[in-house]
Amino acid sequence: MSTSNNKSSVATLSGAASLEMLKQWVNETAQVTQPDRIVWCDGSEEENTRLIQQMLGTGELVQLNQEHYPNCYFHRSHPSDVARTEHLTFICSDHKDDVGPTNNWMSYADAKSRVWPLFSGAMRGRTMYVVPYLMGPANSPFSKVGVEITDSAYVVVNMRIMTRMGQVALEHMQQHGGGFVKGLHSLGDLSPDRRFIVHFPAEREIWSIGSGYGGNALLGKKCFALRIASTMGRDEGWLAEHMLILGIEDLRPGRKGEVTYIAAAFPSACGKTNLAMLVPSLGLRDQFRVFTVGDDICWMHIGSDGRLWAINPEAGFFGVAPGTSAKTNPNALATLQRNSIFTNVALTDDMQPWWEGLSPAPAHLTDWQGRSWTPDSKEKAAHPNSRFTAPARQCPCISPEFEAPLGVPISAIMFGGRRARIMPLVVEAQNWQHGVYLGATLSSETTAAAVGAVGVVRHDPMAMLPFCGYNMADYFSHWLGMPSRTSPDKLPQIFQVNWFRMDKEGRYLWPGFGENVRVLKWIVDRVRGRAEATQDSPIGKLPAEGAIDLSGLSLDADASNQLLHVDRTEWVDESERHRKFLEQFGSRTPQALWQEHAALRTRLGL
Repeated sequence: MSTSNNKSSVATLSGAASLEMLKQWVNETAQVTQPDRIVWCDGSEEENTRLIQQMLGTGELVQLNQEHYPNCYFHRSHPSDVARTEHLTFICSDHKDDVGPTNNWMSYADAKSRVWPLFSGAMRGRTMYVVPYLMGPANSPFSKVGVEITDSAYVVVNMRIMTRMGQVALEHMQQHGGGFVKGLHSLGDLSPDRRFIVHFPAEREIWSIGSGYGGNALLGKKCFALRIASTMGRDEGWLAEHMLILGIEDLRPGRKGEVTYIAAAFPSACGKTNLAMLVPSLGLRDQFRVFTVGDDICWMHIGSDGRLWAINPEAGFFGVAPGTSAKTNPNALATLQRNSIFTNVALTDDMQPWWEGLSPAPAHLTDWQGRSWTPDSKEKAAHPNSRFTAPARQCPCISPEFEAPLGVPISAIMFGGRRARIMPLVVEAQNWQHGVYLGATLSSETTAAAVGAVGVVRHDPMAMLPFCGYNMADYFSHWLGMPSRTSPDKLPQIFQVNWFRMDKEGRYLWPGFGENVRVLKWIVDRVRGRAEATQDSPIGKLPAEGAIDLSGLSLDADASNQLLHVDRTEWVDESERHRKFLEQFGSRTPQALWQEHAALRTRLGL
C-alpha cells in the first residue's frame, strides 16, 4: 500500500510489470491488515456459489423464494450504513485548490495519520479477497483494470455482478499493461466515527473503511468509474460521466433501423434507470424502441471519425428499488427476477422482496430492519435507498452494442434533475459552450440516495457534484476544451429536461415514464434536422408549438403552456443562484461560463 505522496505514472507499465506490482501490493497490504487467509477471486460460477453458501450460513445473505426469484438473495445492512456518506468522502491531493470547494479535501499527512492506522489488523480473523475486475467491454481499448482488496464476501459477489470480474481482468492487464487502479476496502467495525472513503487520483488509488454500503464499498462503482476515472479523462482527453446511455431506434416508415444514441445525466434516484430502460407509451410504441447501453456511468472518447463514442464500463445495474414497478420500469423488474441481490428491501411472508411503489402493500411484511410491519406501521417497510444489483445481460432491452469494444456514437447529451418550478420540460442549448453552461448550473432537489435532508434544491453540475475527482472549475474547463480536440460540429447537441415540473397545487404537469419518449422523439428529430424549435428563449431553444407529439395525452392547453413556460422573474432569481455558485471557484471559473452568464442576464433584460 502506498502511504506516501510520491507519484509515479503506471501508464507505460508492461503487463508483466503490472502483475508483479499487483502481487507486491497484495503482500504489503496483507502485512498491515493481517487477514487469516488470502483468496484470489477468479469470478467463476463455482466461486460465486461457494461464497453465497458461506454467507447463507453466517446470515449475511437470506435466500429468497426460489420459485419466483431463482438464485436471488437478500442482505440487510447496518442501520447507520444505508447510503453514500458524502461528508466522509475525501479527495487527497497536494493542494486543497486542486480539489476545489465542492469536494472534501484531505492532506496526505491526514490520510496517513487518520485513515491508514484504521487498516492495521482490520482483517484479523477474516478473509482477504483479491478482486481483479475490468471496467468496460473485453477487448476494448477504452477499458480499464481495477483490483479491489476487501474483507467482505458480500462485496465480492456484488462486484461479480457489477463488473467483468476475475480472469478477464488479469488477461486484459497482461495484454495491455498500463497498471491498475488500487482499491482497499475493509468493513472495519462499521462505526460511522471510523468511516472514511478516501481517493488518491494522482496515485489511482482508493481507501474505504467502515462501510459495507454499495456506493462506499463497491469500489468499481462511483469511486473508480467516476472520481478516479474523471481525473484519468482529464489527463488523457476523454470524459467519465454520471450518465445513462440509451439507443432509440426509429420504426417509422423510411427510417426503420435508424438508431440514435443519447447520453443523459441525472442525479441519483431521479429516474435515470427508468429512462435508460424506457418502454415507450402505447401511443408511440409502433414508432420507437429503446435499447439500454448503460443506466449510470458513461465513458466517452473521441473516435476516429471525430464524434464522441461511449462505453458503459459496468456489467450490472445497481438500482434504487422503491418506485420501481411494472408501470415505471417493467424492464428493470424483468431484469432482477433472477441472479440478483436485494439490499434493505422488505420481505413478504413467502420470502419475496417488496418495496414501496412495487404493488399494494400486503397485510404483513418484515421490514428492512427485520421488524414486523403492517400497513398501519408509521415507518416505511423498505429503506428509501434500498437497492438491487442485477446483471445487465438479463435486461430485455439490453443493446446489441452493449459489448461493442468501441462503444456507440453519441448524438445528443441530456442534463436533467428534479425541479418543481423554473425549468421547462425540455430546452436545447444554442451551442456546445452554452450547453456546458446548462450542465454546469444544473440544480436538483435532493433524494434519499445520499445522507442528508431530502427535497433541498442544490447545485449538481452535470450530476457530478459528489463524483468529480478534482476541482470542478477545472472539470468545466475540460468540457469546454472538447471542441479543440475535434471539429465542433461533430460534438453532440446538448439538451436539458425536467420531468418533475408541478402546477401551483403541487401536481406533476407531465405524466413521465413511458411518455418521456415524446421528448426523446423531439430530440432525435432535432439532431436529425427534422424538428423545429422556437425563437430562442432567454435560456435556450424551446420546441415550436406542436413540435412535441402530445397526441393521446389528456393535457389541457394550460398544462401544455406551463410545461414550456420560462418565467422571467423566476429566472432573474435563478441567474443570481448561478452567479453565487460560480463565484465560489474564484479565478478558476472559466471565462466562457461568465460569458454565458452575462448573455443570460442580457436576454433576461438585465
